[in-house]
Amino acid sequence: MKITVPRYMFVGIAALFSAYHILLAAFTIDQPRHAGPVIVAMVLYGIATIISLLPVGPARMPVAMAAFNFAVVIAITLLVANELDFARPGGAGYASWYVAASGTLLTITSTRGRHTFAWLGIGFLVVHTIAIVGDVGPAGIFSLGIVGSASWVGVSHVLSAAMSKASKDAQRFALAEREATEWQAAQDAHVYERQFRLGQTSAMALDMLRQIELSGGHLSDAQRRECLYLEGAIRDEIRGRKLLNDAVRIEVMSARHRGATVTLLDEGGIDDLSDVELERVLNRLALAIRETDADKVIARTVPEGSEVAVTVVGLRSFADGESVALGQDSLEDDEVDLWLEIPRVPVTP
Repeated sequence: MKITVPRYMFVGIAALFSAYHILLAAFTIDQPRHAGPVIVAMVLYGIATIISLLPVGPARMPVAMAAFNFAVVIAITLLVANELDFARPGGAGYASWYVAASGTLLTITSTRGRHTFAWLGIGFLVVHTIAIVGDVGPAGIFSLGIVGSASWVGVSHVLSAAMSKASKDAQRFALAEREATEWQAAQDAHVYERQFRLGQTSAMALDMLRQIELSGGHLSDAQRRECLYLEGAIRDEIRGRKLLNDAVRIEVMSARHRGATVTLLDEGGIDDLSDVELERVLNRLALAIRETDADKVIARTVPEGSEVAVTVVGLRSFADGESVALGQDSLEDDEVDLWLEIPRVPVTP
């Protein structure tokens, strides 16, 4: 979030002030000793103002443009002041328009974030008035309006700094609000997930828990096996997530009843699939589990960016008398009985 003054408003006001100074210069063109330098100063001032007010580019003025404005202030001051007679009765009057024009140009420079160049310009006007315009002296700082120009630059500097600080504060507040919202969303998601899993686990385990209560914890071998199957089903719901539908649940339970070990791992690779595509993938997974005789079946999602949605591996173990005597399942590695990659999109023949 960035707080700024509407650019068209700033440009319009600055353009009116700049045009007024040029009108003053044209109205008093007969007072300088020579009109040529004053006309050159008017052209330079007009060019610098137009470039500075163009509604293009970043709001913060480029360093080259700020340096050009500072140079223009020096140029128009020297060009106009050298042609004026400050000792005449009433002073230079409106013919000293270059002071207000410089103040306006420096205020524009300061408003666009280049305060150093703006204050350097004010410093030059002060030094020039005191040291060079000898007929006026230090009093010229007030009579020529340099104090007014410095005041406008000061106000611009203070307002720019205040708005910059307000913008930074607003950005920090927006970031803090966004982080708080994300934290709250994460907490809500955790609460929902926990409540959902508790409700699901309760629904799945309620009958078995009642049997355990009624039997006083004395279960038959068949009931103990059912407890193990139930534990595996609950673990599937936690680790398998989207790898489960009714068909997969049925086939996984059937595989476990025949003695197979089934592991389902959903690592988020299929979250982007549509309901139709997800159902196709899961039905193919259920078919693969039903058709294999492997002792171990592992189904794992593939990270996004791959053409494969789910990889299914089935392993068969062979145990002989020697391996059993050694307390091992097999002397050799498990044999791959099934290797299946289920694509994200149907493969057309």
